[in-house]
Amino acid sequence: MLVKLQQIIVKPGQQMLLKDISWQQLENILEELEERSATRISYSNGWLEIMVPLPEHEKDKELIGDLVKILLDKLQIDFEPFGSTTLKNEQMQQAVEPDTSFYIQNQAAVIGKNRLDLTVDPPPDLAIEIDISSRTRFENYKILEVPELWRYTQQGLEIYLLQDGKYIQSQSSPNFPNIPIVKLVNEYVQQCLTIGRSQTIRNFRNWMQETL
Repeated sequence: MLVKLQQIIVKPGQQMLLKDISWQQLENILEELEERSATRISYSNGWLEIMVPLPEHEKDKELIGDLVKILLDKLQIDFEPFGSTTLKNEQMQQAVEPDTSFYIQNQAAVIGKNRLDLTVDPPPDLAIEIDISSRTRFENYKILEVPELWRYTQQGLEIYLLQDGKYIQSQSSPNFPNIPIVKLVNEYVQQCLTIGRSQTIRNFRNWMQETL
């Protein structure tokens, strides 16, 4: 008996692993999952993982993404935000959905695009993963050659830079030189827990006004 994807329920904070999934099956599944905005996938050589984040995962994702956008605007750096758009490359048999992603150096290459195909498009300059209720797939990002990956866990922000085919942890971001990104993200995510998002964003804008 064939089970359809819409019959499968994955609860928030849980993952489902499927094997022997062809690229065409992956494309069909991605099409079906378009209506389930909360799901995240990672795919590597026939193995497909489908994840549903917890609510706190989504709140952290939104706040950190907003901080990045506000900072890029303040620095007058052109960028294109791509959210959790699927990053995929059929030739490499890899696909992954970050929690959010940004084109910065390569923003001109993706203006006007709604879908990405990394066989022809460059990878995003920055991908962000919230590792509260799911695990970051470093291997996917490494093979797809995403140059900078942020991973936020309950212990705080970690920055990884792709160097010689491996991710090396760094305390600074080349996209934001001379800005203490790790300290800022950790501080304002914690603020959000006690004073709420609106006041946190106002405080962040005040910090930029006084510092930058």
